[in-house]
Amino acid sequence: MHTTNQAADSRRQMDPVYDLVVIGAGPGGYVAAIRAGQLGLKTAIVEREALGGVCLNWGCIPSKALLKNAEILSYFHRAKEFGISFDNFHADFSTAISRSRRVVARNTRGVAFLLRKNNVDQFEGLGRLLDQGRVQVEPEGRVLRSRNLLIATGARPRTIPLLPVDGERIITSRESIVLSDLPKSIAIVGGGAIGVEFAYLYRMYGVDVTVVELLPRLVPAEDEDISAILERSFTRQGINVMTGAAVAGSETTTDGVILRIDKGGAEQSLRFDMVLVAVGIQPNNEDLGLEALGVETDRGYIQVDDVMATNVPGVFAVGDITGELALAHVASAQAVTAVEHIAGMETQALDYTFMPRATYCNPQVASFGLTEAQAREQGFDVKTGEFNAQANGKALAMGEPDGIVKLVVDAKYGELLGGHLIGPEVTELLGELSMIRVLEGTTLEMGWAVHPHPSMSEMLREAALSAQGRVLHM
Repeated sequence: MHTTNQAADSRRQMDPVYDLVVIGAGPGGYVAAIRAGQLGLKTAIVEREALGGVCLNWGCIPSKALLKNAEILSYFHRAKEFGISFDNFHADFSTAISRSRRVVARNTRGVAFLLRKNNVDQFEGLGRLLDQGRVQVEPEGRVLRSRNLLIATGARPRTIPLLPVDGERIITSRESIVLSDLPKSIAIVGGGAIGVEFAYLYRMYGVDVTVVELLPRLVPAEDEDISAILERSFTRQGINVMTGAAVAGSETTTDGVILRIDKGGAEQSLRFDMVLVAVGIQPNNEDLGLEALGVETDRGYIQVDDVMATNVPGVFAVGDITGELALAHVASAQAVTAVEHIAGMETQALDYTFMPRATYCNPQVASFGLTEAQAREQGFDVKTGEFNAQANGKALAMGEPDGIVKLVVDAKYGELLGGHLIGPEVTELLGELSMIRVLEGTTLEMGWAVHPHPSMSEMLREAALSAQGRVLHM
């Protein structure tokens, strides 16, 4: 025993002291580690599952691969419109799943390469805080010493007692992302981004889809005009939308699930082959040692300041675990802020209101900033500029004329307060709106800027001109 203790003491003396140890290798964690390596900080990262976290392995990336399949399939459904006919058509969803997993594998290899390239030490296991300067990696038991610790453990799908997830009949997005055998019918509980993306995906593959949303409209965090257009589009696609509807109970049978749904005080029982629960997320905060260290949390989310520091010196947190916007690019932005602060660089506080938000159903939904209602509630003198995709040459040429661009503008200065878009590939237009905001541009500058024709980006210019009463093409 004395010899074993001596060996352990010797190893502790030989182990390096890191400048930063990161727990979790999702878009927050691995970006933090890469940036730290670039800045010359001796860095280690601890991950218990797979590099890339939920986003890369079970969320953003594989879902977008599947949604590309759905987009292609949507054109087959409309083949006659394009003068195309064929016989014996078949869409193999299991092949789509296999393709999505290949996309994931390529991305995870890329993350591993970048970590190695930037001299980041990688440890597989569960990281637990022992104190301000030490992390234990389990089950190995190795202890990493570091001047700074960064928690990026993310979140997982939230579950509710009325819908006990069994992984077979009642599932979450985690199971659905690798589900190779589609049901004939599915209820998706939750009409937010995840819910509407899977609704579109499954409907394109012929599944009878019903979306059940507790609030009065789909994508309730979006501008009301956007929600209305999406709901009309979903109805045309054959997706059954039940808004203002609450799940009152469920019963799993041998061949499906019976949902009791309360809509406006009237309860009905509907049977589905499967139920997907898409009602938000909950933080991965268990077994981290937060309580022992005294890290402040609120509803399980770690509280951080503008540089992502917790109340415990030398301990930082980024990503979904902080309870801010649960978006990969937000986690990455937080990571860069935290690491550059640790490195002694000047940083700028992130403005979460103006983080771009993208939903990849069809039509796509994209937004940033305040909705019209929020801007009015905050006391702004508001004017709006709108442009309809039906007046856009590129949208018509694509056969996708369903959508609008809506800009929310401060009437006094022309400052952009919010942008809300629905239509084909509108998620690609968010970068321009973000740049306008960063450069303190107005709708005047947006209207001056020459946009290529024909392009979807012309809708931004026309909406800016609309806010000034100068729209040209509508």
